[in-house]
Amino acid sequence: MSFIYLVIIAAIGGIAVALQAQLMGGIDRQVGTLESVFVTYGGGGFLIGIIMILLRGGNLSGLAQVPGYTLLAGPMGLVLIAAIGYSVPRLGLVPAFTILVAAQFMTAALIDQFGLMGAEIRQISLSRMAGMLVMLFGIWLTLR
Repeated sequence: MSFIYLVIIAAIGGIAVALQAQLMGGIDRQVGTLESVFVTYGGGGFLIGIIMILLRGGNLSGLAQVPGYTLLAGPMGLVLIAAIGYSVPRLGLVPAFTILVAAQFMTAALIDQFGLMGAEIRQISLSRMAGMLVMLFGIWLTLR
């Protein structure tokens, strides 16, 4: 798979997250955070369930072979969606996502540095550290 293709897929994901956050913020303002998370996960879960059944027969037997901690991906997704739904209408898209992306980057750097949860070890370089400092400065500028 070409690098450009992967960049395009990642960019589409980023666009979808920003659009989803704004839509969830509207639900959050009208009915609440828990309800916006339910609509997001309920609707997404229903749709992916149908797609999974149609394309693969809905076979989840392979889950028996994955490490148990990987199943925390679902609850972590709930935390992410709830944090987005709650923070976006209160902070705005740019400040909320500035903080979100910086926290993601720093956490990812630690996961890479120590090879946590099966990640390949990738040392934190000076340029990565500089990038994180620039992001922290950006958060400060965004929230001023």
